[in-house]
Amino acid sequence: MSLRPDITHLLARVRADLAMGLPVALTSAEGGALVAAAETVDAPRLEALRSLADEAGVPLALAVTARRAETLKARAYDGDLARIILPPDADLACIRAVASPENDLDSPMKGPFRTQRGEDAGLHRLALSLAKSARLLPAMLVLPFPDAAARAATENLSVLPAEAAKAAMRIASPPHAVARARVPLAASHAGRVHVFRPEDGSEEHYAIEIGNPARSTPVLARLHSACFTGDVLGSLKCDCGPQLRAALAQMGSAGAGVLLYLNQEGRGIGMANKMRAYALQDQGFDTVEANHRLGFEDDERDFRIGAGILRKMGFSSVRLMTNNPAKIDMMRRSGVDVTERVPLIVGQTAQNAEYLATKARKSGHIM
Repeated sequence: MSLRPDITHLLARVRADLAMGLPVALTSAEGGALVAAAETVDAPRLEALRSLADEAGVPLALAVTARRAETLKARAYDGDLARIILPPDADLACIRAVASPENDLDSPMKGPFRTQRGEDAGLHRLALSLAKSARLLPAMLVLPFPDAAARAATENLSVLPAEAAKAAMRIASPPHAVARARVPLAASHAGRVHVFRPEDGSEEHYAIEIGNPARSTPVLARLHSACFTGDVLGSLKCDCGPQLRAALAQMGSAGAGVLLYLNQEGRGIGMANKMRAYALQDQGFDTVEANHRLGFEDDERDFRIGAGILRKMGFSSVRLMTNNPAKIDMMRRSGVDVTERVPLIVGQTAQNAEYLATKARKSGHIM
């Protein structure tokens, strides 16, 4: 038996390092790279990366998604990403301005940018996936370095084997039940809360079970993504809080149901990026445009998590409360049969009318 971390542990360690501003080393058969998150790296470490780039005679690049590259008018030769060559005088403030769209309207004339083409962009692509999974802006400093592992050992940095990491990140992390207790709710006194912890060390998720629903017949269910602003603060910008309460009330009236409360804030981009998206909406962009300007897709959530929890609880089929057909497709692909879509149209306000219209028009929601 070994005490060494496996790839799942290494991924969790790397996400934490990137969130705290530490570079990490990515290694592959073709070579390696030192990478750091543009959002969190500090000026001294940026200068250290520049010095290493000068030593190695290779340019330090800023990898951004094709979504962000479109806003920046930077050519995405690699299809889903662009490798922006940083000029020697690009300081931390400049790099962060390129990475984040918050001040695009104040300084719209960034660039022109030169982007790399040719050679393999696999490590750049992995770096962006790591940023997203750490809930950071998808903008990563990438320095190709032939012996990245040796340099990482010198600097005591984490080392991540690229191929193993890619394979691990394609698989939905299994959820493990860690605790449950009875919680009388306003919607039903017969409430129980189950806590599930993913194997990869990411955010915990919760299942609120109403009554004692049979496992042999389709259960009334909802996959509800956490929304601090709507669920807790009562924000009028979305319909999340009313949907949460209406779903629980309907389950209470029926005497049985299960609501999964999934910690995928802001359609999976995290609370900080959600607030950045809100700021962009105040500038006139709709919810989809705001996500794209940040470098994200319309929806970055992974509904396989919900399917995994339902299966762990013994449910194989559901009557799903949703207006989002994508949830139905993902559940079915993940081995949970959806026998009926139960509409959940509540919470329309003057403040969220355009938001809901955009979800229907651009994201296929049935409103």
